Amino acid sequence: MRYALDVQYLGKNYAGSQIQFENGEMIKEPTIQGEIERAISTLIKCGNPAENTRPIKTIFSGRTDKGVNSLGQVIHFDYDKDIVASDFIYHVNEILPDDISVDNLRIVPSSFHAQKSAKSRYYRYELINRRYKQAFDGDILRVKYVLNVERMQNALNFLLGEHDFSSFKSSGTLNPSKVCFITRAEVEKQGDKVFIHIEGNRFLYNMVRTIVGTLLEIEGHKLPVEHMKTVLEAKDRRKAGQTVSPYGLTLVKVSY
Repeated sequence: MRYALDVQYLGKNYAGSQIQFENGEMIKEPTIQGEIERAISTLIKCGNPAENTRPIKTIFSGRTDKGVNSLGQVIHFDYDKDIVASDFIYHVNEILPDDISVDNLRIVPSSFHAQKSAKSRYYRYELINRRYKQAFDGDILRVKYVLNVERMQNALNFLLGEHDFSSFKSSGTLNPSKVCFITRAEVEKQGDKVFIHIEGNRFLYNMVRTIVGTLLEIEGHKLPVEHMKTVLEAKDRRKAGQTVSPYGLTLVKVSY
């Protein structure tokens, strides 16, 4: 049977969501996937988690980098026995570290694929817009100059629809396709916090963080909002802004 599971996590203490390999060997840095597979394997008593074997292999809806959080990551795994959802959720959460949790276990068709079946993914980037720091800011990016939300929204509007987003990708992108369809690109301000909401069918490596960096470059240098369109059409990473910190980026929802 195939099971799907929702996963929430704080990404600060992990080397991204996915288990990493080098020369065919599993890199032993902690990952979200590694912790979840270890917890499930421990619960159902298969394999040897202490030796990093993977009797239960999970497929994630998408990769998130070190420091990126999740409220709505979706994974699937195959297991040939019935699972009582309430017991499974309780015990897996007891085994997992405090900064990872799971819920909403359900049986899905064998054709379901957490990554390939996804129709859209919604990310939110949070930053602080305040001149001075506060004790509870944590690792969230703080922008000291005043941000003009209306200008930021006008710049984001150029990203809506289907485009080649080569200008906003980092070199780690393995998929040769650079075309994405963005259905939502919005900015809102709540007190001294600014939230940037972006939803699309797929995202390139570091795409959201580079879009945010370009927004901040436009605001910081008082560039015309049309600069976003110029960068997009250039299909040249050198034209875009910096890739901002991963802290503050959250995968909010995956839709199927």
